[in-house]
Amino acid sequence: MTDQLDIAFLGLSLSSSWGNGHATTYRALLKGLDADGHRLLFLERDVPWYAQNRDLADPEFCALSFYRDVPDLLARFSDRLASADAVVVGSYLPDGVAVIDALLGLRNEGVCFYDIDTPVTLAKLDKGDEAYLARRQIPRFDLYFSFTGGAVLERLERVYGARRAIALYCSVAAESYRHTGEPASWDLGYLGTYSDDRQPVLERLLIEPARQLPQMRFVVAGPQYPATIDWPANVERIEHLPPARHASFYSRQRFTLNVTRADMVAAGWSPSVRLFEAAACRTPLISDCWPGLDELFGSALVVVGDTTDVVRALTVIDEPRRQDLAARAQACVLRRHTGQVRAREFASALRCLGLREKQRLPRQSRQARV
Repeated sequence: MTDQLDIAFLGLSLSSSWGNGHATTYRALLKGLDADGHRLLFLERDVPWYAQNRDLADPEFCALSFYRDVPDLLARFSDRLASADAVVVGSYLPDGVAVIDALLGLRNEGVCFYDIDTPVTLAKLDKGDEAYLARRQIPRFDLYFSFTGGAVLERLERVYGARRAIALYCSVAAESYRHTGEPASWDLGYLGTYSDDRQPVLERLLIEPARQLPQMRFVVAGPQYPATIDWPANVERIEHLPPARHASFYSRQRFTLNVTRADMVAAGWSPSVRLFEAAACRTPLISDCWPGLDELFGSALVVVGDTTDVVRALTVIDEPRRQDLAARAQACVLRRHTGQVRAREFASALRCLGLREKQRLPRQSRQARV
């Protein structure tokens, strides 16, 4: 690369991975962009639930600043937001509609949207729910980056008026996700925040198998699970697992389970960051089924539909087969789904907008880059 882009992001959270999957997605992408020399600013709304659970308050790969509300954002960052080569607004941004309107008042081009929740977003819009994005705003974005690929991209352009919709799947910071060499602690594990629509699937694909296999060990990590859930005695619970402990967590599982939200199953082509993280750690994958899964991973994972499928996988798959699954999934992810790969896809799409190219700027301190 011979040029550098100046990119400002406004997203749900970079500083805290508590109760959201956005932070790790942004971290992998921004690390990749930083490695290629781009100038990066991430602006995050200062909210108490993340402020109390920050696990990355001072990143080395970008400048990170917090704002109180939209007036504070504009008072302190208007110049930078107006002058950046591109401004990228993420889904679930607090007061997102007001923030987007403000940005469109500051600049006529180079405003993009990164939807890390595309099927959920479109389901909300179809119900008239414009909590963080208004339907009228979609045609104003130069690019609509979508966590979901496949047919949803055409729908975004044809039905919602997006100028150009591009799949930008989540990714993994490969340098942080490697097998740790620790012995297995669990036969099957799951990492994810509680969700009403995922819970019946988790019951079917982990909790019931745990009941049927009392001699095996299971684990569920993530916050916000109701106290009313009847966990079997052989299911260990971890309330919150910060990213620094993810590699160890995956490395200590014989298999890891992926469970997908209902809207994303219906849309297909919505790979969870947990798939990429576990695969990078060389942990074999067991996943629910949705369109696009075979195209993304081929036969490098075990696709299940019910309790019997999971029990069979845990009891029948032998060690050579388990290791083969892990190796093929890892190779797929390291070749196609790292933060470095995703960052170059992202930067290439921005350059296609005709944004002004700059000479590479010298490396500066984080303070100077704000």
